[in-house]
Amino acid sequence: MALSLGWKAPRNGCGLLLQAMRSGGVPLFPCGRCPWRGAGSFLDPEIKAFLEENTEVTSSGSLTPEIQLRLLTPRCKFWWERADLWPHSDPYWAIYWPGGQALSRYLLDNPDVVRGKSVLDLGSGCGATAIAAKMSGASRILANDIDPNSLHQWLKKCFWTYRTRVLIGDPGRPQFSGHSIQHHLHKVVEYSLLEPTRQENSGLTTSTVWDFQP
Repeated sequence: MALSLGWKAPRNGCGLLLQAMRSGGVPLFPCGRCPWRGAGSFLDPEIKAFLEENTEVTSSGSLTPEIQLRLLTPRCKFWWERADLWPHSDPYWAIYWPGGQALSRYLLDNPDVVRGKSVLDLGSGCGATAIAAKMSGASRILANDIDPNSLHQWLKKCFWTYRTRVLIGDPGRPQFSGHSIQHHLHKVVEYSLLEPTRQENSGLTTSTVWDFQP
């Protein structure tokens, strides 16, 4: 996989596609990039200061305590404020979603899955799975969170045309459990979520890594 916005699936079959399933595409900020400015530009200093003031760097309460992330937590003011008071796009990137936690834990526990390979983290969110891939020895990584092509059929094309391995992380959300893609999934591993994550995600208790095999 090429590390660029014009990413194409690899022809040598050594790539890996990671997808943490959740609803909709949302902005990705953890590397200081701003999606509503030009390509290659950096986050506006005022927005950067606002985000630093209203989020915190933490590694607790998740399946991957070895990864530090800037997140919106119960210790942050806007955790308790009305959603419409947040002055920017919805900060879905500031939550470490259970699907991403499972994928990240799996890569850290099984570094051979990505070592020396090029990785596309599709639906990257807070960027944790891309970070886990880097920590596990991936050679090139692209974290992408607003790709309109993240569809079922596109994943099948990646698999059949380029033999790309596709791993999906999901905590059992109804929109995923009832999707036709279920017929093409093989369970790799299931993790029990820590209590803070359970409380923040309406009582979800586990998160699973699936291997997509159409």
